[in-house]
Amino acid sequence: MNIYEIKTMAERLSGNTYPGRGIVLGVTPDGKKAVAAYFIMGRSVNSRNRVFVEEPDGIRTEAHDPSLMKDPHLIIYHPVREAGTGLIVTNGDQTDTIWEFLARGESWEAALRTRQFEDDGPNWTPRISGIQAGDGSYKLSILKAADPEGAACARFFYEYPATAGLGHFLHTYVCDGNPVIPTFQGEPERVSIPAGIDDFTKELWENLNADNKISLFVRYTDLETRKYEQRIINKHA
Repeated sequence: MNIYEIKTMAERLSGNTYPGRGIVLGVTPDGKKAVAAYFIMGRSVNSRNRVFVEEPDGIRTEAHDPSLMKDPHLIIYHPVREAGTGLIVTNGDQTDTIWEFLARGESWEAALRTRQFEDDGPNWTPRISGIQAGDGSYKLSILKAADPEGAACARFFYEYPATAGLGHFLHTYVCDGNPVIPTFQGEPERVSIPAGIDDFTKELWENLNADNKISLFVRYTDLETRKYEQRIINKHA
């Protein structure tokens, strides 16, 4: 077993019908750009009825067809928000919790210790979060149920240096399941980061399951100038 094996995102996603929601953070092969990506998937009509919309400091989710929105709980939030020279990326409203703690000079770990997994038993969907610093280094976290009843929360935190060409991928589910979807296990997965944003965007979108993918966000940020390029793809264009 090679614990340092690096796979492409195509290899990580291909054939997996439902990794759920996913975060990728890393650095380009030349070491000059920070890379962040976030995607959402869905199985229900309510979950699939979403698009990513740009905000001045990131993106938010909103209903594609407001008449079909049954419950905004857990599916309407700001997945991406800027925080100083850093970027917060999460799969829920803990984005705002993290932002508020950082604004007060407190840590992201402290922010996430006030939160737990989503209240959607029996799946108890994990809350996954990432934060990328101005130098390209980044942290990832997953908060998940410690037991089948959702009576306790296990919290995991990971910290990575900026390494040229390397990224880490964290997603909510191992794969699809019925009646219970298995939650992500182990450490964030090591992945290769392409040099170009369009190549990476295409690789991600084309390898997400066609039936279940909903929206994708990708941003490449120059570590010196802080200028960035970003791409947003919505299945409901």
